[in-house]
Amino acid sequence: RQYRNDPRTFQEKLQQTRQAKIEELVERELILHEFKTAGYHLPESVIDDAIQDRIKERFGNRATLAKTLQAQGISFETFRKQIRDDYIVRAMIQTKVSADKIIISPQKVETYYNANRDKYQVPDQVKLRMIVLNKRGEDDASPKRVAQEILNKIKEGASFAEMASIYSDAQRSQGGDRGWIERDTLKKELADVAFSLKQGEHSSVVDLPEACYILFAEEVRSAHTRPLAEVREEIEEILKNEERARLQKQWIDRLKAKSFVRYF
Repeated sequence: RQYRNDPRTFQEKLQQTRQAKIEELVERELILHEFKTAGYHLPESVIDDAIQDRIKERFGNRATLAKTLQAQGISFETFRKQIRDDYIVRAMIQTKVSADKIIISPQKVETYYNANRDKYQVPDQVKLRMIVLNKRGEDDASPKRVAQEILNKIKEGASFAEMASIYSDAQRSQGGDRGWIERDTLKKELADVAFSLKQGEHSSVVDLPEACYILFAEEVRSAHTRPLAEVREEIEEILKNEERARLQKQWIDRLKAKSFVRYF
């Protein structure tokens, strides 16, 4: 769908996808071959347990599994082999590319952080509550009048959240809470108002064609870069995943080097 008007790019992407899937199949067969030739053994009871887990997760019961397999034209023996092969591939990868062996040094984390600071830029944000009174066409003046009455109550000390829970046509059960939002979350007219508010301030009635709004800024955050301490675990996970991918490719390359792969 994305490239339907660009036949050349479509064919390029199609070929890339085919090649990627072929390589996945090759890697899978290499891993299964390594399991077999290396003399590993997998008890059938383990596969029985894996099948039971799959039935619980996807089918609910064995009868539904049987109907699904019949509809797909797949025998239970073929299904069992798929489960067995999937289990072997996962177990072999976990054995050969163990996460426990991967250690990410603080220096690598800091280097990644300094090279990718743009990823951790946070724009201006407002923790917003909003009262929304929709206009339903019969009397556009009524929502504005009600909004002004609500605003007067808020000015007199009424809780914004309580007023929202009573009157708002949106997020009523949450007291109008919209959570932390960025400027592009709202339409421009509302964003301009929301991001002009100081912490603890509410707006006047914002009268737009579709509704009347009252906005309240519970908290305000200026644009900033998330500190390293806050994103350290995220970066460690990224680097671990990259290292896992590198080690897995290295292992697969070794399997390819001692195998003959013929492409048809």
